Amino acid sequence: MLLWINGPFGGGKTQTAHEIHRRLPGSVVCDPEHAGFGLRRMLPPGLRGDFQELTSWRTGVVEVLDLALTKHDGVVIAPMTVTDPGCFAETVGRLRELGHPVHHFTLLAQRETVLKRLRERGLGHLPRYVAGKNAGLRRESWAVSRLDHCLERLSEPEFAEHLWTDHTTVPKTADRIAVLAGLTLRPNNEGALRTRVRQAWVGLRHIRFD
Repeated sequence: MLLWINGPFGGGKTQTAHEIHRRLPGSVVCDPEHAGFGLRRMLPPGLRGDFQELTSWRTGVVEVLDLALTKHDGVVIAPMTVTDPGCFAETVGRLRELGHPVHHFTLLAQRETVLKRLRERGLGHLPRYVAGKNAGLRRESWAVSRLDHCLERLSEPEFAEHLWTDHTTVPKTADRIAVLAGLTLRPNNEGALRTRVRQAWVGLRHIRFD
């Protein structure tokens, strides 16, 4: 089974994916963004655009996820923003055509909620105290520039199932996805402080600098 977790940049995809992985034995996170940034780094800086426009990324993601789904005895989790219907068909749609059970979820939130998460992504509240309120947004300028487009496109019916996350936590979002996908997660017995530390570490590991 594949859980594809979609949503705007800063919408909580990666945190939710790793929360499910933490509480679902045998699961694995296969992040399509890794392939995209690898392809991007191969190009001269002036040619580094949106890697989703590369045929090699779309076909490569399908090939790798097909292999993981075929050979790995457990749930595969892919956190990845995809807003273009054609790209969606060539990745999520193609995996379904290959016969894999694919559960697709789009995490949505109000614009201000996502901006707040972008401000705090990676280092938590630290940038606000060290470099000012909008330090995180300056670091995430590309994500901010794409936010309105993402929210508009991902609200369309073709990107269902939609889960609104403004007033819920990452563990509760993971619980909801598990119920909808027919999975059972281990109970979340982690304390609030440990959760914040772990999520900050996940965020730090996924900061991109190019």
